[in-house]
Amino acid sequence: MWGWILDCMSTTERPRILVVGGGYVGLYAARRILKKMRYGEATVTVVDPRSYMTYQPFLPEAAAGSISPRHVVVPLRRVLPKAEVLTGRVTTIDQDRKVATVAPLVGDAYELPFDYLVVAMGAVSRTFPIPGLAENGIGMKGIEEAIGLRNHVLEQLDKADSTTDEEVRRKALTFVFIGGGFAGAETVGEVEDMARDAAKYYKNVKREDMRFLLVDVADKILPEVGPKLGAYGKEHLESRGVEVYLKTGMKSCVDGHVVLDNGLEVLSNTIVWTAGVKPNPALSRFGLPLGPRGHIDAEPTLQVKGTDYIWAAGDNAQVPDMVGRRNGNENAWCPPNAQHALRQAKVLGDNVVSGMRGFPQKEYSHANKGAVAGLGLHKGVAMIVMGKMKIKLKGRLAWYMHRAYHGMAMPTFNRKIRVFADWTLATFLKREVVSLGAMENPREEFYEAAKPAPAPAAAADGGKPKAKAS
Repeated sequence: MWGWILDCMSTTERPRILVVGGGYVGLYAARRILKKMRYGEATVTVVDPRSYMTYQPFLPEAAAGSISPRHVVVPLRRVLPKAEVLTGRVTTIDQDRKVATVAPLVGDAYELPFDYLVVAMGAVSRTFPIPGLAENGIGMKGIEEAIGLRNHVLEQLDKADSTTDEEVRRKALTFVFIGGGFAGAETVGEVEDMARDAAKYYKNVKREDMRFLLVDVADKILPEVGPKLGAYGKEHLESRGVEVYLKTGMKSCVDGHVVLDNGLEVLSNTIVWTAGVKPNPALSRFGLPLGPRGHIDAEPTLQVKGTDYIWAAGDNAQVPDMVGRRNGNENAWCPPNAQHALRQAKVLGDNVVSGMRGFPQKEYSHANKGAVAGLGLHKGVAMIVMGKMKIKLKGRLAWYMHRAYHGMAMPTFNRKIRVFADWTLATFLKREVVSLGAMENPREEFYEAAKPAPAPAAAADGGKPKAKAS
């Protein structure tokens, strides 16, 4: 079957636009290209290990149960019906031959020729060689991790409610979050909210029994919203009982024994790692020019430096911030956030079509419009930039701004409606606090029922009765 597919791919007369990555940039760039392209002008092929795009700003709310996990993801094949969507990974790129090697989920890898290339692989969690982190850490980059965190936290409450061992109980009710940026602060705020609500249904667990720690090596949290709002966010979390440790790192977490470099040691079953991101390591195998931190070095037109048929944007690209540079900052770069990713994707899509037709490229330029962050139900911070004026909001109004902005930024009208429906229902209905941890191993119960029963002791010994111990 693969041979037939490859023959069809290799014999097509249309030029192929290969989009590596189906995340925010990949999805929107492919949609833009398909919209601007004439019928039959080119074939758009999107390759990603997952068949859906995840809207990452909603992961904390999905972890807290405020949004259904299915509504945080967008199926690529439904949104891109006119594109080829291949579920797999691009492992290498041969620029001389213009061929990419694709490793599908099953079967052998194969070569896929292309004429134009869009690299939108995004970022992965930035980790360090901390003892115990790989075995005990929980990330927050995908919907699977958000669902897993929710089930895990509620499972810890179940354990604490049913045990009489004080050490087991204390370890289950201690939650450590490493990283005080958007992901860390929003996740600890949402999860603390959920745990506080869930504790109402447990006889032996109260909010006062739980311990939440937020740890960051920086001297402030939420740097994206400015020092004043960051300080407010810290004070707000502390008022809810969250311990915030700044200028502090984690030395180890072997077997849940968390050791911070300020001397504090705690036992915890829950260690959430949100200490930043880094470009996808696969970029190092593509032969593209990379910046000092591993990002693809891109021109203001989003073309990869030294090429005229490769574009890159989003978290895996180092894109000059032309607004900042015009204001005198020669080292200004676009930050890796959804605000820039959405707008870069549109410019990139237009430039791919222009490049295919031999037209000039357009530079990407966008002035920062501010930042918003939610810290749990009805709690948040927001900084809105209007020209030279900055409007700073906090509390419920900022939370409304956070939901309004991200609700409108969510791709597709279908998903927008579903997300707003979730929020509306949550206004009138109580939060669900059910742990579905068994979903992570759905066959375990069936396996236990279906595996052969052990042979009787007498049969195993050839029918001879065992001698009694003296």
